[in-house]
Amino acid sequence: MTQEKLSLEWQTLQNQFDSYEKYSLMIKLTAVLLTAIALLTQLPTLIAMALIGVLWLQDGIWKTFQGRFEQRLLAIEAEIRALGTTTDCQFNSAYLAQANSGGALIAEYVKQSLRPTVMYPYVVLEALIIVAALLIG
Repeated sequence: MTQEKLSLEWQTLQNQFDSYEKYSLMIKLTAVLLTAIALLTQLPTLIAMALIGVLWLQDGIWKTFQGRFEQRLLAIEAEIRALGTTTDCQFNSAYLAQANSGGALIAEYVKQSLRPTVMYPYVVLEALIIVAALLIG
């Protein structure tokens, strides 16, 4: 593959990778809004925590997909550096070859959810709900 083709694929994937970051932020902001609503309406603690937990895991799933873009981007960058390997745009093949299923996929989602950049708002939001429940309850 020529450097031109690799560059074009890299640009396309990089744009997608960046858009995943924006949607991850939207999930976090939704969690903040949901926490505020839960606190204002005195939603039962377990329900509020479960809803925040769902968003937290969804963010981890979203970041897992983003990570697959990252893997291909890194491979393209290595190929651009080497300029000796000839592979055509193989994102989907690489994705299928690396895709997990069943328990391995769930483990990958949990692993992504436990990254500090994903965990950040959720731990704080869950703690706010617990503190509010202790103060009110």
